[in-house]
Amino acid sequence: MLKKILLFGFAGLAVLAVGILIGHFGIEQDNSPKWVRDLSQNVDESLIKKFIAEVDNMKIQENLRKLTEVPHMATTPGDEATVEYMLKRWQDKDSGLDAAWREDYRVYLSFPKKDTPNTVTVVSPSNAVLFKAQEKEKAYTPDQEDPEVVQPYAAYGPAGHARGKLVYANQGKVSDYELLNRTLDLSGTIAIVRYGGAGRGAKAINAAPFGVVGVLVYTDPYDINDGLMSDENETYPHSWYLPPSGAERGSFTSDFGDPLTPYLAAKKDTYRIPEENINGAPPIPIQPIGFGDAQALICELGGSAAPTDWQGSFPCTYNFGGPGFRDASTYRDSEVKLDVYNAGELRNSTNVMGVIWGSVEPDRYVMYGNHRDSWVHGAIDPSSGTAVMLEITRILGEKVKSGKWRPRRTIIFGSWGAEEFGLIGSAEYAEEYISKLSQRAVAYINVDISVFANATLRASASPIAQNVIFTASKQVNAAGSSSVSVYDNWLKYFNRTSPTYGLIPNVGYLTGAGSDYAPFIHYMGITSMDLSYTYDRSKTRARIYPAYHTAYDTFDYASKYIDPEPLKEAVKSFRNAAANLDRVIHSSDLLNETPLKARRINDQLMLLDRAFVDPQAFPNKYAYRHVIWASRTSGVATFPGLADAVEKARTTGLKEDWAEAHKHLSIVTQAISGAAHTLTEVHQ
Repeated sequence: MLKKILLFGFAGLAVLAVGILIGHFGIEQDNSPKWVRDLSQNVDESLIKKFIAEVDNMKIQENLRKLTEVPHMATTPGDEATVEYMLKRWQDKDSGLDAAWREDYRVYLSFPKKDTPNTVTVVSPSNAVLFKAQEKEKAYTPDQEDPEVVQPYAAYGPAGHARGKLVYANQGKVSDYELLNRTLDLSGTIAIVRYGGAGRGAKAINAAPFGVVGVLVYTDPYDINDGLMSDENETYPHSWYLPPSGAERGSFTSDFGDPLTPYLAAKKDTYRIPEENINGAPPIPIQPIGFGDAQALICELGGSAAPTDWQGSFPCTYNFGGPGFRDASTYRDSEVKLDVYNAGELRNSTNVMGVIWGSVEPDRYVMYGNHRDSWVHGAIDPSSGTAVMLEITRILGEKVKSGKWRPRRTIIFGSWGAEEFGLIGSAEYAEEYISKLSQRAVAYINVDISVFANATLRASASPIAQNVIFTASKQVNAAGSSSVSVYDNWLKYFNRTSPTYGLIPNVGYLTGAGSDYAPFIHYMGITSMDLSYTYDRSKTRARIYPAYHTAYDTFDYASKYIDPEPLKEAVKSFRNAAANLDRVIHSSDLLNETPLKARRINDQLMLLDRAFVDPQAFPNKYAYRHVIWASRTSGVATFPGLADAVEKARTTGLKEDWAEAHKHLSIVTQAISGAAHTLTEVHQ
């Protein structure tokens, strides 16, 4: 069973999230008119305490067990079963929400063929097969033998048959291929690369211009296992580390949302672009493999030694390749053959939506969401987040159904479909309801992987949401402690120095598209945050929990290895959580001032991120319109669009590139000016 410290992580996030979700609640009784009392409602501290007391670790555990019973990749029968489960919970007459429903979209997904699996082989000049990579991961428990466990594959990687000499290209960055190309002729080669450094699909997109015809991608034990490699006594099932056959699945397209309906909600009759016009998909076949098979290939390569920072944990020197294998190898003069049979098809994907209507400001939405689909069982990603969300909705739903409580603002819950294929469910929802959400949404809270591990809180957020997280974390005790707050524990692991406030926890920025916050912050400029518990990064090099996107992310894995200690049930130590959170954003005594002042301040803060949304900011980056929160390739220290434009202009010196830099400067200037206007008092 899940140990108590792991459940603390689940429950801790539940408490942190609810402090933000609940908003204002009426506690004052006076002789003022009802509309004055309604508008002056504040957070009910006693309600927060009751909520904390009602968080049930065992119910969270049972949620997780139920959600991970079978593989539930998007649009499969297992996924539909989770849709029905979410609806049943949210429509329960005693603990459900005000309303819950499903919203279906017709989306384009990519799958391997069950009867014709993708293969990686080494073939001799006479076409004899000398080596064949594993098509499926080794099963250590019965649930990993489920016939619905999909073969590791690169979603949206094209079907095709590639054959060529093998080369090692480190992380598949452009700079890696450039360095390799100075030594070798890459035309007609197959490249093997490791995860990290560049996006999944970028590893193939970057390779194609150099003449590479296919790509293999693996996770090096140096990057995920702290060098450990043996499943006899070192990796899973003996520890949390990835076993040799484990391979990370994933979406290999760079854009998010349904690939065939950019900027349009993917309904049945929506216009669709031709499949060949999909943007951001790999142009050449690509296939993930386990590091056991990668070792068998890399350690046989010829050519000169790769640079020191390209080396990994295999017991051999990582060579570039001749191209191809070394003369003394069994595979001498042989080629690698990559056969990929992926196929795209239109499928019905479902979002499950639920709502608790606000009593005072029903037209203001606080949104809380997490995706539901997984690559296999998905105990950590994403079911840990859904298990937390279901416990939050159970407690809030019971209070609503019993008439004991109703939030000031409307709370919308979203269980997104097909996130693993590129944030599709949340993106289609954002595209369909962009007008309403742009006008009414106050904030979006994302809880995808609730618990990577149990050491400390990890948060990324819009700057104006950071103080809300700080305040809540100061009022919740850390695991097994009656005196150390989550804030102080967080400060120990992740911190930075603020010129104004001194040492504070380091809150990350939402610059990429790693989860369902992306459509809200990037596409609509809605204030967003992403919360999770994570591990002590000083004790491991693992870039993420090792079973990520593999067949080993199961209930058993979560219960054994994400939590290494038994400790006291920390929920009981939660006290005074999230009391008077509005003090973070209000400096006024709202009982003695007009309540419309609070509304005005809230609107200014809510609209601040949206002031930085400009459709011209990133014309070549699908759905990215936020001037600040996009990623950049340049090292120039300024806004990302401007940084990239200046870097390019400096490199080329061309008049048209400097004109583009000037354009980005104007965009940034206008955005900052607009933000200033947003924060200025109306009468000024």
